[in-house]
Amino acid sequence: MTKITAQEKPDKTPVVLVVDDNQQNLELLQVYLEDMDCRTVPAHDGLEALEIIGKEAPDLILLDIMMPKMSGFEVCRRIKNDPKTSDIPVIMVTALNEFGDIERGIDSGTDDFLSKPVNKLEILTRVRTMLKLKHLTDKLERTLAYLSDIEKQAQIAKSDMEK
Repeated sequence: MTKITAQEKPDKTPVVLVVDDNQQNLELLQVYLEDMDCRTVPAHDGLEALEIIGKEAPDLILLDIMMPKMSGFEVCRRIKNDPKTSDIPVIMVTALNEFGDIERGIDSGTDDFLSKPVNKLEILTRVRTMLKLKHLTDKLERTLAYLSDIEKQAQIAKSDMEK
């Protein structure tokens, strides 16, 4: 899987991967996000989520923790430990609310936490914030790549002039 850079991924409708093994929770999160300018992609477990991420790097992941096959903690750890996907923001959405669970989420690399039952205003606010942050990060990456290209071209031109 090659890293999708901001340069290859022009401004477009953001993609939000919603991962939850409970169909009702999955549908509720998707309904909450309907009014936002984004496209949601559902996944029913951690393995399916990783498969989708490998094919289409989402701009944000809403991730349940307690799932069969692979916990959200492990999914998040794999996303954040892979240089190709480490910059994708992850919001863990969970019924777990003990301090130890929050600590495990932070240790696995989550960017934010939401407790179930999810409040619509809260999730919309957090999703907007994370998508805005991702957009700005992508824009910065494109600008830095552009400046790097200009610098390389200047060095080549200088080298040619010295010959």
